Amino acid sequence: MASLNLPLFLFAVVATITPGGATTLATASGARFGFMRSIPLMLGIAIGLAVLGAFAALGLAGILLAMPALQTAVKALGSAYLLWLAWRVARSGPPNENSGPARPVTLINGMLLLWLNPKSWAMTVGAAASFALAADSPNRLAILLGAAFGVAACGSLVLWCALGAMLARLLRTPRHWRVVNLAMGLLLAASVLSIWR
Repeated sequence: MASLNLPLFLFAVVATITPGGATTLATASGARFGFMRSIPLMLGIAIGLAVLGAFAALGLAGILLAMPALQTAVKALGSAYLLWLAWRVARSGPPNENSGPARPVTLINGMLLLWLNPKSWAMTVGAAASFALAADSPNRLAILLGAAFGVAACGSLVLWCALGAMLARLLRTPRHWRVVNLAMGLLLAASVLSIWR
């Protein structure tokens, strides 16, 4: 069983560090609000993913997979939420303008981002199925998956947010900010496509 822990953690690292809705939002938040003010967003996403991993291990995701209508509803809600966030990011100007969000995404909204994202469900359910033998009970698997995804998400989001904060130092004009915010908004909107594949 212990021999599966390293592959599980590597899976979680690769799954969380690849670009997607959460990483794009962390980058945009780092650029607009700075690293420190983006910590609640990053914690919310990491906690949300850890809880989702634990739920997947406990079998609650099986309900979602068994009910196609519920899957479609979660996809629609998740897509709408991501598109709304993308629209807000894309319309933002420089941080000193009154355009765009005045405050970073909160811890609770960071959690919602994950819980409404079918990509996150697929990732955690896939891990629960693939690494079911990594623990001798569903409860232990829940702890293992929750910890692996939570820790991996923290590391990944710190990197992406720091990248955004460094990018902000390069942005000198309102036009630079508009271009970057539009690009981030488009990337976030494009992440919705992966939900409907």
